Amino acid sequence: MDFTYLKNFMDRLTTEHVPGNSIVVYHENKEVFRYSSGLNDVESKTPMTGDELLNIYSCTKPATVVGALQLYEKGYFLLDDPLYEFMPEFKDMYVKEENGTVRKADGPITMRHLFTMTSGFTYEKYSPSMQQAVIDTDGKMPTVQALRYLAKEPLAFDPGAHWKYSLSHDVLAAVVEVISGKRFQDYMKEEVFAPIGISDIHFHQTAETLARTASQYMYKTGEEIEISKGQISGAGKNGHWEKQTKENDLLYGPAYDSGGAGIIVSVPDYAKFASCLANGGIAPNGEQIISAGTIELLRTNQLNDVQKKDFNWSQLSGYGYGLGVRTMIDRKTAGFNGPASEFGWGGAAGATLSADPDSRFAYFYAHHMLIPKEEYYQPRLRNVAYSCLYR
Repeated sequence: MDFTYLKNFMDRLTTEHVPGNSIVVYHENKEVFRYSSGLNDVESKTPMTGDELLNIYSCTKPATVVGALQLYEKGYFLLDDPLYEFMPEFKDMYVKEENGTVRKADGPITMRHLFTMTSGFTYEKYSPSMQQAVIDTDGKMPTVQALRYLAKEPLAFDPGAHWKYSLSHDVLAAVVEVISGKRFQDYMKEEVFAPIGISDIHFHQTAETLARTASQYMYKTGEEIEISKGQISGAGKNGHWEKQTKENDLLYGPAYDSGGAGIIVSVPDYAKFASCLANGGIAPNGEQIISAGTIELLRTNQLNDVQKKDFNWSQLSGYGYGLGVRTMIDRKTAGFNGPASEFGWGGAAGATLSADPDSRFAYFYAHHMLIPKEEYYQPRLRNVAYSCLYR
């Protein structure tokens, strides 16, 4: 292994595309490369070191689905169990057609629909019902209580009919709370992160974590793009960085533990979780949090031909979608130089997790720029990383 190409690629990114970045790479559960480039804070010229905390946004999702699948392994649910068994408010759902008419959904939302983003939910943060939830909870928005209000909103389509990026994994977090009896962040810290040696991980910023969090920037092109759509739409090639608050505006309130976008963590710590996924659920410290068979299920493509047409982001060419992760299904279409077992996910500020059980190879990379140019950096980073593994 020779990671010179990866180092040079990261330096090129910070010269041309992002303020600063960091990566940790594992092979066979051993750390084999660590590097940071560029600036933590542009204005003060503070360098990126890799020790910073970062909002990883949707890179939270792989951890959420692992936490939920621990409960699946214990027999608390089957994938095709209806959501209403755990949250009765979701029993009678309706669908809003494109012409504005509303009709009863042709079937229930299932747990599989939550995992696979085929529930019919959207990422509409300011729906009338969720705005009412903010009022009714005095802005606190406890996870389960808040997401019960989502049941009042009509779905975008019948459950299972299409794939659509949405609040599905936030609802999954609420189900974890209902089943476990624990607040979602407490469950995740106790059952997923602590066993594999990750203690410095957070779901809400405090004065102490803010002081350690890297400055966050927005890539501006003259077009205003919502953060939740930052992964979906390309940012274009010409733009500039503007410094933003370090807060995550995808959180509804201080009691809302987001299963879709809530985690704050450093690159070295979350890389341990990535390595765990590449090694049959066994972390670098030897602890196992999930079985190898469940990881195989996690990374098995779940999309049919109709749903696959919806899963059309350019950086995901050649991928299908498993239980909450992209999963390689066509190396030729992807132009990918690694094995077909690679899977992972990214986040709205440039975090990306990759795990590969066949090669037992994993990395966690992050920069901290909203509208992160995923369509540019993700496939290049993947190909460069694998070229280094095989050198």
